Amino acid sequence: MSKVVYEGWMVRYGRRKIGRSYIHMRYFVLEPRLLAYYKKKPQDNQLPIKTMVIDGNCRVEDRGLKTHHGHMVYVLSVYNKKEKHHRITMAAFNIQEALMWKEKIECVIDQHQESLVPSGQQYVSFEYKPGMDAGRTASSSDHESPFSALEDEDDSRRDLLRRTTIGNGPPEAILDWTKEFDAELSNQSSSNQAFSRKHWRLLQCQNGLRIFEELLEVDYLPRSCSRAMKAVGVVEATCEEIFELVMSMDGTRYEWDCSFHNGRLVEEVDGHTAILYHRLLLDWFPMVVWPRDLCYVRYWRRNDDGSYVVLFRSREHENCGPQPGFVRAHLESGGFNIAPLKPRNGRPRTQVQHLIQIDLKGWGSGYLPAFQQHCLLQMLNSVCGLREWFSQTDDRGQPIRIPVMVNMASSSLALSKGGKPQHKSSLSIDQTNGASRNSVLMDEDSDDDDEFQIPDSEPEPEASKQEQETDAKKTEEEPALDIDLSCFSGNLRHDDNENARNCWRISDGNNFKVRGKSFCEDKRKIPAGKHLMDLVAVDWFKDTKRIDHVVRRKGCAAQVAAEKGLFSMVVNVQVPGSTHYSMVFYFVTKELVPGSLFQRFVDGDDEFRNSRLKLIPLVPKGSWIVRQSVGSTPCLLGKAVDCNYIRGPTYLEIDVDIGSSTVANGVLGLVIGVITSLVVEMAFLVQANTPEELPERLIGAVRVSHIELSSAIVPNLDSESSP
Repeated sequence: MSKVVYEGWMVRYGRRKIGRSYIHMRYFVLEPRLLAYYKKKPQDNQLPIKTMVIDGNCRVEDRGLKTHHGHMVYVLSVYNKKEKHHRITMAAFNIQEALMWKEKIECVIDQHQESLVPSGQQYVSFEYKPGMDAGRTASSSDHESPFSALEDEDDSRRDLLRRTTIGNGPPEAILDWTKEFDAELSNQSSSNQAFSRKHWRLLQCQNGLRIFEELLEVDYLPRSCSRAMKAVGVVEATCEEIFELVMSMDGTRYEWDCSFHNGRLVEEVDGHTAILYHRLLLDWFPMVVWPRDLCYVRYWRRNDDGSYVVLFRSREHENCGPQPGFVRAHLESGGFNIAPLKPRNGRPRTQVQHLIQIDLKGWGSGYLPAFQQHCLLQMLNSVCGLREWFSQTDDRGQPIRIPVMVNMASSSLALSKGGKPQHKSSLSIDQTNGASRNSVLMDEDSDDDDEFQIPDSEPEPEASKQEQETDAKKTEEEPALDIDLSCFSGNLRHDDNENARNCWRISDGNNFKVRGKSFCEDKRKIPAGKHLMDLVAVDWFKDTKRIDHVVRRKGCAAQVAAEKGLFSMVVNVQVPGSTHYSMVFYFVTKELVPGSLFQRFVDGDDEFRNSRLKLIPLVPKGSWIVRQSVGSTPCLLGKAVDCNYIRGPTYLEIDVDIGSSTVANGVLGLVIGVITSLVVEMAFLVQANTPEELPERLIGAVRVSHIELSSAIVPNLDSESSP
């Protein structure tokens, strides 16, 4: 057997045989180029049951938590982008064990991707290096953290980790409020990320917690909704331990959440999303004020820095209607952000942020402001409950397991159609735990959900004076493009007015920070400055099918540029749905500089392009929680979603298929739902990895404001008209 990177016993579950419902062991072996599993620990010349070649096209899909024969397991699936039907799917009772496998497999994939020669044309020899993944945390998404600079220590890629897939992504209505919290911790000096001072004020300190109130305008929310409030505290426990408690809806929750009465599972949507029913226990004049309950969707993910995000938002469900004797409250947004801190005196420390924005409904909410605030503070005190629970609990060395959620249909709180509770016996994980091992392999032919990927974190220190002077000198050495832009047009209007709607304009490059000249030594970033190309037009299309190869549309900006002897880069962002939308950006320049990083990107192969094309998003205006969900962290597009590159004589078109990633698709679905209230900025660039390639330069950047879906047009594509 060749050199083994990682190996261990797992458990395989086969669905193919009818009536088979037990679990049994399989032995997994990860080698530098191969993942395989065997019926027993392999001996000489023993053939595996199934194998998969590991290369730069492989992805690790995080399917989240699944109920499997009475156990809650953490499911992973390894597949090749070019052969998605061929995959190996595994799961584990222990979150850490599943994440260890994920980390090892990703490191092997990364080594294959990094073994590309600088031109991006072919692979070089590869050998797995022991310890090469030291210090790198396993991940289920990319995420900005106070310690993300550590990811840059070994190579220039570490600050942009792979976008792994996560279930079906955040539901369309659920909003991620945590992104700017992390931006605040990561870099308060950045004008785009000065989160805390701009949007929150300290309301009070209570029980060792800091209580904040939102300062943003909330005109996009129901009038009866209060401003968002959050509690921030430090708990001496690991993120996994806290996550286990936060996810539980069993008897353990009574020991730390004083606002919890009971709760049950309504529907398991996928491994990261569930719909829950939750009864609140509020102590504000209970003889006068009716009790409250909630039906909400819960989404969670694990980030690259080891933190966990749990998001809540109210949702109606046919199996969870209004209950007699209860007022159905509306949870506009909320959840937990559980982030690791540096240990102190050998003990783990975790920062827990709990946010709630809720309308408790009923007459008490409308006429007694003290009722709303009192109940909010009671709910936020759960952070204090977590802290005290762990401070008074010893012997926490057991493997972390998520308790099984009992479905309302079979639980002690099952609801009849008439809304009356029916009492039945409930299940617990201890009653059904018969396995002696930590992990499970599920059948490859199962009909579980598919993929994803999302952007995340890069530290953004201020640039040194020397870096700025170096980059300014490089900018001055480049000739001005001096292109007549009046001859270009798209169907989306260009308007430089700050308050204009349904239009686009060029973004200031200094709004974005990129790697400076000395990034390899000090990880410093600088304002991007001048763009390499001019944005000359934007098209906004719709159709009943996905819109590919838009350059063939007669009279488009790329064809006009070709007639004038200019080179174009066209970015076609494809948003799937019942109606498919495409937003197309046309960037032009006079010529490609031979030997430049951008020229190598244009003329390189798809593997090289996928490893270098970077997007930096910003949401300067719009719904507060949408801004958290989109974030402002750089993303390697080719690792996040499928990108199709079409190289013509005078252009390069990049079709970015958002639908190829279910989580990215979910985030886009969220944005599409409120797109008329948003101002979004996007910058495109080629990632620089070596001192010779630095500093990074923006290809171009665009700002789109308050887009109307109704303004999209159906394009007339002519396959004979491409330049």
